[in-house]
Amino acid sequence: MDPNTFPTKGNLILAKNSLALSRQGFDLMDKKRNILIRELMGLIEQAKDIQSRIDSTFREAYAALQRANMEMGITNVQTISYTVPIEDSIRIKTRSIMGTEIPLVESQPSDTIPTYAFYSTRESLDAARAAFEKVKALTIHLSMVENSAYRLAASIKKTQKRANALKNITIPHYEALVKDISNALEEKEREEFTRLKVIKRRKQSNAS
Repeated sequence: MDPNTFPTKGNLILAKNSLALSRQGFDLMDKKRNILIRELMGLIEQAKDIQSRIDSTFREAYAALQRANMEMGITNVQTISYTVPIEDSIRIKTRSIMGTEIPLVESQPSDTIPTYAFYSTRESLDAARAAFEKVKALTIHLSMVENSAYRLAASIKKTQKRANALKNITIPHYEALVKDISNALEEKEREEFTRLKVIKRRKQSNAS
């Protein structure tokens, strides 16, 4: 038997303190969950908006690329594409939201000077390049937002699990323990009061 469940005043104080801490912990978990949910909802809206912009920009980019292929020839456009440098400026940091680490993606904007000569190309290629650059930037942003949303969702699930454990297991346990110890102590006090009354009556009887 757990000695902390014995009906003593010390254990009653411990049980009440544990109950208060459990309730405080539940309140904190509940607030944390609500904050994370608000953040998640905001990220979901951002992701929808970015995805919509990516779709429209992709359509614009491929339309411009098709025009460039027709005006310059697919082989020439493909040859020019080999001059595009590999993207290596992306850096990933993290920031914390209520203890949840989410990514913060940074990238250097691409050089505005094309890697091809203007005199041998058409305006459609410039339009395609600009559109695909925009798609790249949006995709980087979308990856950050979606990854953040996944991490927040996992944190919300974990926080909800802890809050449920406090609400359905820990708090009821300490509430029952406080009640049981309080009842036992009250019963002891009643027994002691009755015993003292009996002793007092006996003393009075003997004195008379």
